[in-house]
Amino acid sequence: MNLNLLEELKSINPKNPGGWPFPVKIGAFAAIFLAVVAVGAVFDWQGQWETRNNIMQEEEKLKETFLVKKKQAINLDIIKKQLTETQQSFGALLKQLPNKSEMDALLTDINQAGLGRGLQFELFRPGGEVVTGVFAEQPITLRVTGNYDDIGKFSSDISQLPRIVTLNDISINPAGAQLSMDAMAKTYRYLDEDELAAQKKPSKPAGANK
Repeated sequence: MNLNLLEELKSINPKNPGGWPFPVKIGAFAAIFLAVVAVGAVFDWQGQWETRNNIMQEEEKLKETFLVKKKQAINLDIIKKQLTETQQSFGALLKQLPNKSEMDALLTDINQAGLGRGLQFELFRPGGEVVTGVFAEQPITLRVTGNYDDIGKFSSDISQLPRIVTLNDISINPAGAQLSMDAMAKTYRYLDEDELAAQKKPSKPAGANK
């Protein structure tokens, strides 16, 4: 039977499909049908494959965006925490600065710190304030005489005052049987609201009408 089928296939005229045996026609039709289905499937799957690739690429982009946003959110929390800590530290430092009405009392405290250690003030001269931003720096030129131990304790007492006072440009020299210390004490105060408002006002140009 297989030999007969092979003989029939050999005798088929490709240019005359109508004369083909019925089984050959069925087989040819089935082959054509399968080929059409296969080609259609390939074209259809190609579109779906491209869609799938696009979806996967979009998914990767969304993942990257999510990770970036997550990192930013974590950093934002850290920054907020650091800002809160900075504000608290700044508030604590601000409390160590006297206001304008407290400056006279602070100058008295510095003077009393020296007298309390038995030092003799040869010079105690507050200078003009230097305004920097929201603060004003008050320099005080000092010259005290006493023994080494008392001068050292006076310097320590200055650092222990409840308000911020620093000693700068310190120079210690013999003064007879004692020592003489020259220094520039600096303290700071914060500007009040009126002073801050005055700073923000634009200065009038020379020759402008009042």
